[in-house]
Amino acid sequence: MRIELENISKRFGDFHALNEINLSIPSGGLTALLGPSGSGKTTLLRVIAGLENPESGRILFDGEDTTASDVRERRVGFVFQHYALFRHMTVFENVSFGLRVRPREERPSKKEILERVNDLLHLLQLENFSDRYPVQLSGGQRQRVALARALAVEPQVMLLDEPFGALDAKIRLELRRWLRRLHDKINLTTVFVTHDQEEALEVADVIVITNEGRIEQVGTPEQVYEAPANPFVMDFLGHVNLFRGRVHSGLAYLEGIELPAPEHHAAEDVPAVGYVRPHDLVLERKATGSGSIRARVERTQVVGSVARVSLTINGNHETIEAELTRDLFLKLALVKGEIVYVRPRNVRVFADDEI
Repeated sequence: MRIELENISKRFGDFHALNEINLSIPSGGLTALLGPSGSGKTTLLRVIAGLENPESGRILFDGEDTTASDVRERRVGFVFQHYALFRHMTVFENVSFGLRVRPREERPSKKEILERVNDLLHLLQLENFSDRYPVQLSGGQRQRVALARALAVEPQVMLLDEPFGALDAKIRLELRRWLRRLHDKINLTTVFVTHDQEEALEVADVIVITNEGRIEQVGTPEQVYEAPANPFVMDFLGHVNLFRGRVHSGLAYLEGIELPAPEHHAAEDVPAVGYVRPHDLVLERKATGSGSIRARVERTQVVGSVARVSLTINGNHETIEAELTRDLFLKLALVKGEIVYVRPRNVRVFADDEI
């Protein structure tokens, strides 16, 4: 089921939640709506579901205009962050609920309901919990029950609103990998909302980055991370270090070093900022020509296989952070207070008018 959104706008009073959104969601893909709180991602999901009506624009499912259609006509499955399970019903009863309340002429037989629900419970690894009540389940199990209930009615589209947001970090990690495997089995067009960058990068086929009711960038995880469209995307997808300076005729001059910036070949000495991720900072004990910045080690921290090093540059006024492998960190034997030289790689330069 391919979903097309054309010029979708939505206001809540004076707040512009969605501002002329144009988006194509591929059939059979797993698409993440990623953005900070208040960026419009949940409103967009609710508009797709039919739970909110846009003030302007069209929603098309496989080319058919569904803008005026209600939730039932759109045949969407919706999974909320807080499960919304019926506490007085067993797992089996929760999952079968949507089938049992259908109009008589559309309702499957008891045998068909039994077979479909049991198949789903097996698929979602819940077959041993069919007689339990929600209160007897863990948070991860309850969320899988909610997903099974949404799948039972055979939706055309699956929509998930921060499905793992209420779970602790370890369970969230396990469930998002499980969701990816499940999606690969059923190939159902799925859209999920998240503010967790790591979750979106690991699970999604396509990421839609939203901000202040607009779409900043759409692309694969590799595209949005490696080639961010603007400073907002670069800064939102993980920690970055900022190096300030100027660009002129295709060259960037940042904190005393000179770097090629061919995308700014027409710039005439304008302010600019270079964005560098922590793992793209090389630390050395000797300067490497004009491409190194003198820095002072302020703090070190080793977490698992990664070491984080906080440094100050520019007369101890600006702080940057580098990430090294544990082995390299131990080899360098860095100590607080010593002077090292920082060599940035993969610098993304944005001129002042782009920031």
